[in-house]
Parts: sequence; structure tokens; C-alpha cells
Amino acid sequence: MKLVTPSLIALAFLGALALVAAPAPAADKINVLIIDGQNNHGWAKTTPVIKDMLEKNGKFTVDVLTSPPKPDPKKPMTDAEKKAAEEGWAKFRPDFTKYQVVFSNYNGQDWPAEVNAAFEKYMQNGGGLVIFHAANNSFTKWTEWAKMVALLWQGAPNGDRITVDDSGKIVRTPKGEGIGAGHGPQHPYELVVRDKEHPITKGMPEKLMHVKDELYQGQRGPGENMDILMTAFASPDVKGSGTNEPMVFTVKYGKGRVFVNLLGHDEKSTAEPACTILLLRGTEWAATGQVTIPVPATLAADATAAAAASK
Repeated sequence: MKLVTPSLIALAFLGALALVAAPAPAADKINVLIIDGQNNHGWAKTTPVIKDMLEKNGKFTVDVLTSPPKPDPKKPMTDAEKKAAEEGWAKFRPDFTKYQVVFSNYNGQDWPAEVNAAFEKYMQNGGGLVIFHAANNSFTKWTEWAKMVALLWQGAPNGDRITVDDSGKIVRTPKGEGIGAGHGPQHPYELVVRDKEHPITKGMPEKLMHVKDELYQGQRGPGENMDILMTAFASPDVKGSGTNEPMVFTVKYGKGRVFVNLLGHDEKSTAEPACTILLLRGTEWAATGQVTIPVPATLAADATAAAAASK
């Protein structure tokens, strides 16, 4: 559409994914850079899960770049800590050109302007970007980043809202009207495929259960060059918006490809079937524009069982 601790089910699912894709020769593997280090979510627990799932699939090699820690406003930094932070940011100069895709598990301080400029160039020239869950909360003042991500966690005055009505029509709510970003309590919910022909979702069940997780609603931004792949109904029964919210989508930016996945609040929901297969296939697509990782035949049943177990 354009415009529990990891359970036995999840572990078996991850094992199956490792088997269905034979390890690629090292020279043919996709180089992935995960950036983390600051986040209002548990990046120190989710990054190892993501790194493990990518590497076990056999198609990816993964490096992790961890930023300097975010200052604690309740605890003033000592002179030594300030110096360490300054030195850390001075060294934070990722060479994006070494990677086919950058996987953002980051939500924190602004990157240095030099890094922003380098990343914009990387994306304009055909780089790949994966936005994982709260990574869309970051850099709300960075105009080009907003174009890459399309919808960010911010208030109603800060951009348009994109939803999908029950007939499948995209609805654009102008900035300043309606709700801003938020979510109700975590709960299992159903994902609905809106673009059945996109390489990421092609061959996936039309409807797919997801485990207990946050369901983002009211995201705001430019909302341009998007292809909405999956939505979820934010039920008023769980303090939801009462409409179908984009949860998985892609964005075009220059020659670059962006995959946005708003699932995965913690390591449990990240490791479950729906989120896992989307991250694998979405990362491959962001890097190459194609998807060769197959959809497991048991996906729908495994996802339903995992969602039931997470209630």
C-alpha cells in the first residue's frame, strides 16, 4: 500500500530460519552496522537478539557501534565524565560506506553534524537503513532524517499523520489535527498485510498475530514516499486510536531504501516469529532491494501460538 522469555516456539522458529537459508560465502554476505548506545528502551538486551538472528540466518555479517552513554539529568557529570563523553563523540565517526545497511537501535542525543552529513550522502547514494521500534523517536529536529523515516514519535503540531481506513484507503490527517504519538498498554495484536506484492511481505500470511507488544499510534512526520506494508488496529478497548495504524513500511530517500519496523519493544517481542521474519527480510531488502530469505511454512501457526502464550 503505497504513498514471555523467548518461548520454545520462538527458539524453534529461529532455528528453522537458520536452516532454510544456507550460509552465504563470506564475500557475498550483507554487511550490517547496528548503532545503539542510547535509547529509552533496553538496547543492551535487544541488540544481541538482533545480531544473533541476523548472523544465524547466514546471509549477514554484523558490526555493532555503541555511542557514548546519555548523560543522566539527575546526576551532573564530573569533569572526567564530561571529558570522556567529548572524546567518545569525537571518535564517533562511522564509515557508512563499509556497510550495505545501517540498523538503528538508537534513540538519544543528536549525532555530530559531520556524521549527519555523511549519513545523508550515504543514503542519497543508495544506502540502506532499518528503523527498529523506538529508533523513530530520535532526531526530530533533523529534517533529512524525518524524510527518511516518514513518521516519527512526536506531537500533532509536528507533522501529518498517516492511517488506513477499513476499506484500505490511506488517510492523511494534517498536522495540528487529531492525536499525536502514543500507545496504549502492551497487548497481542493482529498485523494485516496491506501490500501483498512487496518483496518483504510477498508470500506472508495476509493476517499475522504478533505477541504482547506496544502498538504505536499517532506518529507524525512528512509521511512521503511511503509504502505501507502492514497495519494493526489500535482498539479503543486498549486505549487505542480506533483505526489502522502503520506498523511496518518502507520509504524511498534518494537512491536509498528505508525499512521501518515499529514492533519489538523488548528482547521477548523482538525474538518472536512475526518480528523476526520481518527484520530478516526487511534488512535484506534495505540492503539490496531484493528478498531471498523464505517465509517459513509454519509462520502463521507459530506466530499465533506465541501471541497466545504472551497474553
